[in-house]
Amino acid sequence: MTKSEERKAPASNARVTYRAALVRDAADQAEVFYHAVMQGAASHYGLAERRAWANALPREASAWAARQALYTTLVATCDGRCVGFLELDLSAGRIETLYVWPSLMGRGVGTTLLIHAERMLLEQGVSKVEIEASLMLYERLHRRGFENLGEQWIERSGELLKRYRMVKQLHAVET
Repeated sequence: MTKSEERKAPASNARVTYRAALVRDAADQAEVFYHAVMQGAASHYGLAERRAWANALPREASAWAARQALYTTLVATCDGRCVGFLELDLSAGRIETLYVWPSLMGRGVGTTLLIHAERMLLEQGVSKVEIEASLMLYERLHRRGFENLGEQWIERSGELLKRYRMVKQLHAVET
């Protein structure tokens, strides 16, 4: 068993905090991505599909550190470890990726990352956000006000993966 596979979920009383990604988060991002796809997406995609998806991005810290230079990356951390992340292209108004450690899925980590991303976009004067959502993310985004613009099929290592192009109009909340 690898060190990352031995990682346990934080205790239910452990505090999750949110911040901008640091280079030191890159190795954890690689593991969160891999496990979110291979375990978290198991009820929505077959094994061959998940393997193709997981192999689309390297499981190396250097690759994820390089992505931090391309995208505004927000992380959820617990006990000093990245347990979820969101990559945002601020100028395009696009969420590139959103992944959460499998045992923490459904506990609000992804939703909180989305809230922070939407706030950042509003602060930049962006009035809508777009995302290509996986089957496992689709319903949650729909409940959060994202509109389905149609299904897409993307090829990864010879496998076709279904996803949805979604958009949400952003509005500042008045207090």
